[in-house]
Amino acid sequence: VDTGSSPVQFSAQPKNIILMIGDGMGLSQISASMYNSNKKQPYELFKSIGFQKTYAYGDLITDSAAASTAMACGEKTYRNAIGLTKDTIPCTSIVAEAEERGLATGLVVTSSIVHATPAGFYGHQKLRNFYEFLAADLVDSGIDFLVGGGKQYFIRRASDSRNLLQEFTAKGYTVFNYNAAQLKKLDGSRKQPAMIFTAADRPESIQEGRSYLPKATQKAPEFLQAFSDKGFFLMIEGSQIDWAGHANEAPNLLLEMADFNKSMEYAIDFVNKNKETLLIVTADHETGGMAINKDSKTGNLKLAFTANDHTGTMVPVFAYGPQSELFRGIYENTAIYHKMRQALGWQ
Repeated sequence: VDTGSSPVQFSAQPKNIILMIGDGMGLSQISASMYNSNKKQPYELFKSIGFQKTYAYGDLITDSAAASTAMACGEKTYRNAIGLTKDTIPCTSIVAEAEERGLATGLVVTSSIVHATPAGFYGHQKLRNFYEFLAADLVDSGIDFLVGGGKQYFIRRASDSRNLLQEFTAKGYTVFNYNAAQLKKLDGSRKQPAMIFTAADRPESIQEGRSYLPKATQKAPEFLQAFSDKGFFLMIEGSQIDWAGHANEAPNLLLEMADFNKSMEYAIDFVNKNKETLLIVTADHETGGMAINKDSKTGNLKLAFTANDHTGTMVPVFAYGPQSELFRGIYENTAIYHKMRQALGWQ
């Protein structure tokens, strides 16, 4: 990340928002990723830092569905709910509103594209594991750039005989299995939305060879910027930080954090060049109750976990770019939605 010797002069108001979510990424995970490297990590660039309270409606410990819905819609809801209020009424997400206002929209994740965090930005289902119904919700979402796993839920469906990939193609989408060369060639100015599958179900971990998140993070803003002159909203998720936390796998967690941090560097580079983009980096919740224990040294950490599930600890929010100061302080996770709308000047 090159910030130069003088601070970047941003525009007064953002035209674009990039929201990066490290699923399960608490302060310990961030600290560990910094202490595991001799290189300065991108978090140290941010001057606007806050904390969000992650609890769900009726439960101090949230899950990705309720947390994603809170950030996407500004509504506290019950665990497992996707895009619904606590009374199961569909809520309008910031992605849907961006689409209505003519902005380009994108989701890039290392889970399946119908997993809880991405689904909270487009779906409306009572339970997060209604994957086939969420896939059908995605067809109607109008999102312009999609990268993630879960291809099987669009074609080999138990709930109906629809081939959703054919439906996407009929709507003008370029649909393909992930290919770095093909990704590079995509051009948003052609106004042809793109859907890129990275797995039939869940993508591989970094340990298993996954490598697309930084490349897709580099491509997505450039694609969306060309797609609409009104701006864009992009959500990028490092989904598998959470999975490593659930499994209490410290080495895998550090690899997933490094991948997320690398992706963040590309996002920061775009913000510095573009000057009209607000970058927000946060988590949906912490997973694993992770701690950095005694006898830890730089590059050789002794990490321990207190749980194999989510915890109720607050998670940090980092903001960079125009209107980033809105994200300082301590607030509810629902405030992320309202602060993003405020930053964009939406009344």
